[in-house]
Amino acid sequence: MNWKQILIGLGYFAFFFASALAMLFWQKHQRKRRQPFQEDFKLLRSAGEAQLGWVRKFDEDLILYVSIAALVPVLVTSPLLLLLQRFSGRWVLGGLGLFLIAFVGTFLAVARWLKNRMAESTDRYLGYFGERYVAEWLDPLKAQGWRIFHDVPGEAHGKKFNLDHVAVGPGGVYVIETKTRRKGAAKPGRKDNVVFFDGHVLDWPWGEDEHGLEQAERNAIWLADTLKAEAKERVHVSPILALPGWWLEERKPFKNPRLARAANPKWLPKWLGESPEVLEPERIEAIAEALELRCRDVKYGA
Repeated sequence: MNWKQILIGLGYFAFFFASALAMLFWQKHQRKRRQPFQEDFKLLRSAGEAQLGWVRKFDEDLILYVSIAALVPVLVTSPLLLLLQRFSGRWVLGGLGLFLIAFVGTFLAVARWLKNRMAESTDRYLGYFGERYVAEWLDPLKAQGWRIFHDVPGEAHGKKFNLDHVAVGPGGVYVIETKTRRKGAAKPGRKDNVVFFDGHVLDWPWGEDEHGLEQAERNAIWLADTLKAEAKERVHVSPILALPGWWLEERKPFKNPRLARAANPKWLPKWLGESPEVLEPERIEAIAEALELRCRDVKYGA
């Protein structure tokens, strides 16, 4: 292979890469044209809005990621091929060896990068589906005067985050964090679909952790402070960690239980619907109005 052939190959990859970018930009431009809605019209966020948005963005940009993965090894190793044109004798074999090492190393690096991006997309879609699952169990509460909000955006210390679900009703204010975890290998004597909660930690088939419990508690504190500032309402916010797809068993008696509770999503209508009444309709409406201002930000084509 001479330098002219290498340049032709590079030119083809550059053309392919530029064409892929052009198609992506054209598709996004067309999607925003001639919309039937007013420019300032916004919808409420749905369950898993942020997760689904990430997955959609990844799907739209997948051709770009594949192009990058295909182009990088060629760009990195092409100078070596051009340099080999000046070698002769045994130096050529050494140069070829260096070229192969560089190409294989770069290829494996970009392949791992692409694999990780695809794995993250799969995990985020699983999270989105779990949030949708929990949302369906919360939906019947609306008939009892509850207001349900999903994917509530927040920010603290310069870091943005989302509250998966917030329920506001006669029984108070609840923030519900959803963690959708895959089943893994169980320890001897344990079922692979059962998790225990003792009021402090979660005992999974493979071991104990507090994954999601502390996050739910932080979210509850943040929401209470936010409602105090934005809705002028001093209200206690109860944190719940929902575990869709898992058989949850509580180990009692709890000793000095933590603030957050773990729940199977199927328990939520009974837990919240039968909780003692602490909020009047006027307070529910004031809190819901503040939450709606935060959640009504979904624009067409965004």
